[in-house]
Amino acid sequence: MKRAGLWAIGIVALASRGPLAVEEAYAGENEGKCTLATLNGQYLFNGTGTLFPPAFGVTSASTGTSAGFHIFNGDGTGTDFVAFSINGTIVVPSSSTAITYTLNPDCTGSYQVPSAGLHLDIFVAVDGSALTTIITDPGGAAFFWGPQPRAGFDR
Repeated sequence: MKRAGLWAIGIVALASRGPLAVEEAYAGENEGKCTLATLNGQYLFNGTGTLFPPAFGVTSASTGTSAGFHIFNGDGTGTDFVAFSINGTIVVPSSSTAITYTLNPDCTGSYQVPSAGLHLDIFVAVDGSALTTIITDPGGAAFFWGPQPRAGFDR
């Protein structure tokens, strides 16, 4: 009985170690794999936050809300389709604008909306399935955009 018990423990130990080894290899394979092509397709977003002067032309702290989607072409360019309101008034009806982005091997990068003079840092899932951003322009906005998932198609 003792021998059978030791075999059972050994088998369980090996069986439980197998998935861990696979996970370790998977994690190691994906470190530093982001390229411009990691962002490819449509990503939905919405956000709410406080705008501080002079962001978006406000003269006092205001509430901003946005919704739309990004389309990334996988080459550092793309298009945003966005609607934007300030204090409940739509100031940008649903419209499209060109975007540019960079993406480092560690899946961090920058994101710009040149026509609006808007600059953001970008953080991307290693498989490109989702991203999140934060505005980096000084004195601008405290805006919340949660994870922005890829939605259905690649370009």
